Amino acid sequence: MLIAIDGPAASGKGTLARRLAAHYRLPHLDTGLLYRAVGAQCLARGLLEDAAASADIARALDTDMLDPDALRTAEIGEAASRVAARPDVRAALLDLQQRFAAQERGAVLDGRDIGTVICPSADAKLFVTATPEVRAERRFRELQGRGEITSFEAVLEDIRKRDARDSGRSAAPLTQAGDATTLDTTALGIEEAFAAALAVVEKRLSSR
Repeated sequence: MLIAIDGPAASGKGTLARRLAAHYRLPHLDTGLLYRAVGAQCLARGLLEDAAASADIARALDTDMLDPDALRTAEIGEAASRVAARPDVRAALLDLQQRFAAQERGAVLDGRDIGTVICPSADAKLFVTATPEVRAERRFRELQGRGEITSFEAVLEDIRKRDARDSGRSAAPLTQAGDATTLDTTALGIEEAFAAALAVVEKRLSSR
């Protein structure tokens, strides 16, 4: 069973993907971490403006070395959005993601182009979204919890910039797959959102 979950930043797609993976006992890949890892290495080496270097870093990426906690900062999120807009970086990471999705037991992947590019034949597809203001509030609380000093206004501006960049890029832009089910989490708590996501997946599986 293959489940593809897409959506903009802080929509709740990662949380839902982890919950669904645990429920169905499937491996999970947060593909955004791959781009965060590339962005983080570019920042550390002073190569964020170097498109060729970012593609080289993506090709050499060791997924066993990913540290989700260290990659969740606002600065790395911005860097990830920038390198993710580069076709060579996306091409470098495409095979890695598709090999993960091809596991015999199946998998759950979340990102921005899973249902459209990485796993177009997924058994179930979700497009998770929420208003920019609600997503900014979630990300603001997350950053506060990590001890990062920022403001809600700055986070909201960053969310809007990332939405524009992710949706407007030429390489695999953020867009909803035609056969994906929209799940708006604006007014939903975690448990409500999970119940809704699970119902969507179960309905898709029962119709196969």
